[in-house]
Amino acid sequence: MTRTEQPAAGRERPATAAERASTATTRAAAHIPAQLPTRGPRRRRSPALLLALALGALLVVGVAVAASAGPAGIGPLEALGAILARLGVGESPLGAVDDAIVVDLRLPRALAACAVGAGLAIVGAIMQALVRNPLADPYLLGVSSGASVGAVLVLIAGLGVLLPVAAFVGALAALLATLGLAAAAGGATPTRTVLAGVVVASAASALVSLVIFWGADGDAYREILAWLLGSLAAITWPTALVALVGAGLALALLPTGRLLDALALGDAAAGALGVDARRTRWALLVASALVTGVLVSVSGAIGFVGLVVPHAVRLAVGAGHARLLPLSALAGALVLLVSDTVARAAFDPRELPVGIVTALIGAPVFAALMLSGRVRT
Repeated sequence: MTRTEQPAAGRERPATAAERASTATTRAAAHIPAQLPTRGPRRRRSPALLLALALGALLVVGVAVAASAGPAGIGPLEALGAILARLGVGESPLGAVDDAIVVDLRLPRALAACAVGAGLAIVGAIMQALVRNPLADPYLLGVSSGASVGAVLVLIAGLGVLLPVAAFVGALAALLATLGLAAAAGGATPTRTVLAGVVVASAASALVSLVIFWGADGDAYREILAWLLGSLAAITWPTALVALVGAGLALALLPTGRLLDALALGDAAAGALGVDARRTRWALLVASALVTGVLVSVSGAIGFVGLVVPHAVRLAVGAGHARLLPLSALAGALVLLVSDTVARAAFDPRELPVGIVTALIGAPVFAALMLSGRVRT
């Protein structure tokens, strides 16, 4: 029995060695430092995604605060409840008068501020890429000056109801004049286009000054001054819808990020990548100017949003336009929403044109960016 059991015991020895090897491996693994992952590195969330989520959340809060800010004593949660009730979610916690104040007066203005801010920021980023100039903004081609001519003419004539239409027609006329002058001067290169825009803007500004000098007085003068400084005070639901249409047109330009990246490399490099630089630049210039014309027809010329916001966002996520454009839209919407709320509520019962607030904020911010060396030149 002993001799027959010995081979069996001998056959068990390899299993015991395997167990010892497994135990040694387990012990060795136990000495692996805790900071070294054994299942591969975890994927970190993109800074661009985190920034987008943060800006989106702030926008929702900002709209609720903007809809509640004012002398009526309405809280942000009550304003949000009234807005949701109009969308069919729950019941409004407000009475009929306060509900109308929130939904019919303050909400369209808040949405228009978001739409105009988003559109201007997108167009500003696109213009900076097209002309390769860090000082480019949506008004570079004289569009705002042309819109001002149309707006001033109808305000002096007492036809304020036609102001958005007249401003858009003036903006379109300025765009055609700029592109025509650039083409007549030898082709719409970035430099010629910018120079043509300066010429058209100067001529339109002179015409505005002449019209105001000869024809403006009393209430017309105050209306003209408010519009020229940029104001959302006259926003109603119809004009808010116009602003939302303009923002929608601007959002339709978001897929052009790859084309803008190619143009940033120069026309020769863009051609090597299969991008027709000349046609692409013309198309984007025209589209950007038309978007600006729609937005300006509602809000007037609001400065610094389209200039500063793209630079600030570029610091956070880099120069890639696939990220820069949508994040600039969110940041621009938030900046103008906050600025308009401050302009409307901070000095109650008087109201500042929102263009003054954006200039007071934008000028020192842009100066700080310049002094830090963060603005591309």
